[in-house]
Amino acid sequence: MKPIMRHKARFHALQALYQVLFTQDIAETVIVQHVDEINPDKVDVEYFRKLTVGILNDPAQLDEKFKPFLTRALSELTPIEHCVLRLATYELLYCSEVPYKVVINEALELNKAFGAQEGFKFVNGVLDKVAKQLRASELIDQGK
Repeated sequence: MKPIMRHKARFHALQALYQVLFTQDIAETVIVQHVDEINPDKVDVEYFRKLTVGILNDPAQLDEKFKPFLTRALSELTPIEHCVLRLATYELLYCSEVPYKVVINEALELNKAFGAQEGFKFVNGVLDKVAKQLRASELIDQGK
């Protein structure tokens, strides 16, 4: 699977997560809608499904993983920051085949594309701490 196909899967996942968070639409309906619009030759549809279903299955559990590292209340996050943090936290937890540096870089790119101008700095600080907690052995292996 080409990395660009996973990148596009994250892009679509972020849009689906945002739609559910913002509109309160039914998760499965949103996922089906996005799958119908995705070109499977350009997007890793299975990865999109894995991310969106996994995140929307228990978003509060993901929030609890990064909440201790927030410098403001969860309710004060922008919707994009919130969705990006959930997406990256899910990948750090359940997609160990993806290096933590890739997870963080992808999250920052998504936040830069859709979020507030300086929001990526906040997201980076939170995810760096989440990665140290969830991927400690990977960081040790790299001498961090």
